Amino acid sequence: MSDPYGTIGRMRGQPTILHLDMDAFYASVEQAAKPSLRGKPVIVGGLGPRGVVATASYEARRFGVHSAMPMGQARRRCPNAAFLYPRFDVYRSVSDTVMALLRALSPLVEPLSLDEAFVDLAAGDSAHTAAEAQAVGHALRERIAAATTVTGSVGLAGSKMLAKIASERAKPDGLQLIEPGTERDLLDPLPVRTLPGVGPATDGVLRRAGITTVGDAARAGETELVRLLGSAHGTGVHAMALGIDDRPVVAERDAKSVSVEDTFDVDLTDRARVRHEVDRLAERCVQRLREHGRSGRTVVLKVRSHDFSTLTRSDTLRGPTDDPAVVRELAARLLEGVDTTAGVRLLGVGVTGLADFTQEDLFAQAGATVDGEEDSGPEPVPVREPEPAAEPAPDRRWLPGLDVTHTEYGPGWVQGSGVGRVTVRFETPGSPPGRVRTFGVDDPLLSRSAPPPLGGEDQRSSSGGEASRPKS
Repeated sequence: MSDPYGTIGRMRGQPTILHLDMDAFYASVEQAAKPSLRGKPVIVGGLGPRGVVATASYEARRFGVHSAMPMGQARRRCPNAAFLYPRFDVYRSVSDTVMALLRALSPLVEPLSLDEAFVDLAAGDSAHTAAEAQAVGHALRERIAAATTVTGSVGLAGSKMLAKIASERAKPDGLQLIEPGTERDLLDPLPVRTLPGVGPATDGVLRRAGITTVGDAARAGETELVRLLGSAHGTGVHAMALGIDDRPVVAERDAKSVSVEDTFDVDLTDRARVRHEVDRLAERCVQRLREHGRSGRTVVLKVRSHDFSTLTRSDTLRGPTDDPAVVRELAARLLEGVDTTAGVRLLGVGVTGLADFTQEDLFAQAGATVDGEEDSGPEPVPVREPEPAAEPAPDRRWLPGLDVTHTEYGPGWVQGSGVGRVTVRFETPGSPPGRVRTFGVDDPLLSRSAPPPLGGEDQRSSSGGEASRPKS
C-alpha cells in the first residue's frame, strides 16, 4: 500500500510487541469463583452511597454500566445485577499467575496494572515473525484460561500503541495481529481519542478545529497541532497520529511508594474516630510494605475534606522502617496539625522513599555496650507504647461477595445482609451453583474465610460443603 507520510519504515518490522488486557478482570474473577454468577451481570466496586464501579461484566455493560460510574447510577441501570465488594487479595493472586506466564515469554514485561501488560517477544526469543507471534499469542491465552479460568485479549503489533489498539479491538476473549504494512489503513478512520495522550480536554480542542479522526490529525500537520496543543503535546500527538511510536517495553520498575486510603460513606467529624481510622490505615500500609519486602523513610498523610479540598502532610525519618508502631505514631503526629472539625470525606496513609532494608538493619548495635559504655546510635523516633491488644473480635461485616465458611454447610460467599440477617450461597469455583441459606449476623458457626483457589486441578477438587451435596 502507499504510505503518504513516509513513516512505516520507522515502525518495528514485525508484530512482536504483545499487549495483554484481561477481560472485565475483577468481574470475571468473581464469575469464575461463583458458579451461580456465570453469564449474569456482575458489578464490582464501592457499595456505599459514594461508591463507584471498579469493573462491570460484559453482561452488565449491555445496560450501559461502565467503570468509574457512580454506583447509584449503576444500580438504576442494572438493578438485577450482583453488586459485590472488591476482593483485591484474590485479584492480585490471579494477576501474579498471569504475570508469571508473561515473564516466561520474555524478560521485558511491562505491567500497567493488575490486568494489563506489554511484552517484547523478540527480547525473549519467543517470536521474530508475524506467524510466530500469532502462535505465541494463542498459546498464551490458552495457558491463562487453564491456570485461572479467566480470559484475556491479546494484541500484536510493531509498536506499543498499535498493540494496545489491537487488544481493544480483540475484546472479549480474542486476538488481533496488525500485519506490517496495514497500519495506516487501521489508524486513519479511528477516533482521535484512540491516541495516547488525547483525553477529553484535548479531544475537545481538536474537535473544535475539525479534527475528529487519527487521519485528520495526521493531515493537519505538526505545525497546526503545535498551535492548538502547545509544543510538547502537539508534537507527541502528531507523531502518534503518524503511527510513530518507538517507546520500548520497559521491565517492571520498583514501586516508588506504598499507600492505602478509604472514602467514607458519611463525613467523619468525631476526632477520636478520625484518629482511629488513621491508625487502621497505617497498619494496612505497613502490611502492604511487608508483603513486598520493603521499608520506607517518609510517611505521608492525606486528608480530603467535606468540600473536596485535599491536603497532604509528610515527615521523614532518619532511616527506613517497616515498624507499624513508628508509622502509626508519625501519621498520628501529622494528623495533629490538621483541622478536621468540618468533616473528613477521605483519609490516606502512605510511605515513600522505599528501600530493601530497615533502620534496625543499619543500627542493629545501637543499644549495645562497648567497654561498659552505651553506644550513641541515632536517636530513635519516639513511639508511644500501644496498650496491650485484646483478643481480636471476629469481623462480622458481611459484605456482598466476601468468602465465608459455616461449620455445618462448608464454604460459600455472602450474597447480602441487613436487618440482622446474612444470606450465604454455598458454592465453590469447581462446584455447581449452590444453595442459599440465611443466618443471624451473629451466628457463631459462620465466619470469614480465605478464598478458594481458582483454576487447574485445585478448582476441580475444591468443591465441598453444601455445594457438593445433592440438591433436595
